[in-house]
Amino acid sequence: MTHRAGRHFLQIPGPSPVPDRVLRAISAQTIDHRGPEFATVGKQALDGMKSIFKTKQDVIIYPASGTGAWEAALVNVLSQGDRVLMYETGHFAALWTKMAAKLGLRPESIEGDWRGGADPDAIEQHLRADKRHEIKAVCVVHNETSTGSVSPIAEVRAAMDAAGHPALLMVDTISGLGSIDFRFDEWGVDVAVSGSQKGLMLPPGLSFNAVSAKAMDASQQGGMPRSYWDWREMTAINAKGYFPYTPATNMLFGLNEAISLLHDEGLENVFARHQRHGAATRAAVRHWGLEVLCNRQGQESGVLTAVMMPEGHSADAFRATALEHYDISLGSGLSKVADKVFRIGHLGDFNDLTLAATLSGVELGLRKANVPHQDGGVDAALRVLDETPAPDSAAG
Repeated sequence: MTHRAGRHFLQIPGPSPVPDRVLRAISAQTIDHRGPEFATVGKQALDGMKSIFKTKQDVIIYPASGTGAWEAALVNVLSQGDRVLMYETGHFAALWTKMAAKLGLRPESIEGDWRGGADPDAIEQHLRADKRHEIKAVCVVHNETSTGSVSPIAEVRAAMDAAGHPALLMVDTISGLGSIDFRFDEWGVDVAVSGSQKGLMLPPGLSFNAVSAKAMDASQQGGMPRSYWDWREMTAINAKGYFPYTPATNMLFGLNEAISLLHDEGLENVFARHQRHGAATRAAVRHWGLEVLCNRQGQESGVLTAVMMPEGHSADAFRATALEHYDISLGSGLSKVADKVFRIGHLGDFNDLTLAATLSGVELGLRKANVPHQDGGVDAALRVLDETPAPDSAAG
């Protein structure tokens, strides 16, 4: 059979499905990135991203993956040999730590159990022990895509302030931005990292740094040797809407459309929709008799839900069965939880009917793969949706 009827359900926690309006915007004819028409596009994208980060400070856009923006964040403000405090909430936090070491930094990792977000108290205690203030940055993942947990960024900043420590606060919000609340200025973040393929509902290919005045000053005074990632070269020409090298023009067309979609719905409605769908998904998982990986109440993600498999059952085998029989892609477990969990993405261009269909696909897959569970998880999710009606602009 060469054709499968119906649409494929891409329910991994990013890349997320791209809305038709965004696809149409990306498909427009490419324009001269040095011409006057482009300046309008560039300024719209740069200013629009400030509204998504909730900042009045600089936002820098790279034609790169989120990994590139990780590197840009580190090399612009830190020097080789600098101590950096990293909190291991999951696979992606561990990868950022690995990158820091490769760049010649001295990362110090606080190990979590991968079942919740960063612990502000542990960060405060570590910083209080650093009497000489040798730690130059604290790096935290906002929404840990591998585990489905959210770190309390405002509380992390409060802990740093309580310790009286001058370190920069650097936050990875690659999978959080545009899906769950993030407040760059209000929370006192110094550098934030994000990417296009999650809550921004674009294909992979754009990444972002939001930069505080304190971080920009650190970049002016120091940092590592850099060229492509240099904030200074970016900001010098971004003011006019241009970029120092060829930008991803058509992705910027799509970005402007995606920002418009988020504001048309209203950011607060977007955040409420994601939280509501996360709660409904967790209700389904628990009804099935399975366990949600994140076990810290209040830190569960609205972006995705990581589900632990029963002992003796392979998450990868289950995912393969669901894909083969029901054309649904679910996220795999990564590193420490490989083959032990699967991840249900419920982010981006996603509504109640999409959630019901997604959970139906999961339940059908559990049955087909002979994974022990109790039927009726979809009904449990629907009851949660009934009990927490969506805002009018987010319904349907």
